[in-house]
Amino acid sequence: MYFTDRGLEELTERRGEESVTLGWLAEAFATFIDQHPEFANATDQLATWLARLDDDE
Repeated sequence: MYFTDRGLEELTERRGEESVTLGWLAEAFATFIDQHPEFANATDQLATWLARLDDDE
């Protein structure tokens, strides 16, 4: 198990029944970057990956 898996498991356990919009997720990412600017690049890469998930390779 990777360290990040624990965070993903907690997310599922705490919020797994909720529905959110992508707008809400983008705002949460922006808030996270404001609080933790050292993770801006990784967060941006994740957001870009999610945005392009259905694109043909």
